[in-house]
Amino acid sequence: MAGSRHGPTLNPSISSRKQPKQERATDLVAAILQAAVQVLASEGAQRFTTTRVAEKAGVSVGSLYQYFPNKAALLFRLQSDEWRQTNDLLSGILRSVEKTPFERLRAVVHAFIRSECDEAAVRVALSDAAPLYRDAPEAEEAKASGALTIQLFMQEALPGASDAVRNLAGSLIGTTLGAVGKQFSETPRNPVEIETYADAMADMFCAYLRELG
Repeated sequence: MAGSRHGPTLNPSISSRKQPKQERATDLVAAILQAAVQVLASEGAQRFTTTRVAEKAGVSVGSLYQYFPNKAALLFRLQSDEWRQTNDLLSGILRSVEKTPFERLRAVVHAFIRSECDEAAVRVALSDAAPLYRDAPEAEEAKASGALTIQLFMQEALPGASDAVRNLAGSLIGTTLGAVGKQFSETPRNPVEIETYADAMADMFCAYLRELG
């Protein structure tokens, strides 16, 4: 969002300052990111600082700033990695043409809900930190990639539907899955609860697509 009634909103740079090229630098960045995940999970977004991350990683703040210019850049890198991993997981399932669209949809729901519950602490904290970077171009590009995956799947799942119907269905399923999955995972869940909840959500989505089809 370019601005608000209170004046323009300035977004800090969230891009990494530079990319590691040598093995030692790659290991340093990996250590920083691992420490960042641990600090975020234990402290939450409000108490997350570059100083705490540097201390946890056993490196100087100056070394951290060589690759991440500020807190927002580090948090966005964690969020970008999470988006990419989730998108790769879901895309792989949705493109498994040996299964029917409904089988793939069920598998996606189960995989997503399990993933949300497995990484609940970090994902909730990243969601809390979203105002730092949610309007950045990089964030929009990441979301667009996931939206394209759903759009391609809907073309196959609803071949006789109009673009408007497919777009609405894809948006509704994607938004519902993300929002409800986040809310469900905020409470610790056991495997039986996860399986039961995912089954119910998959039943709902499949019934909706069958009606549209």
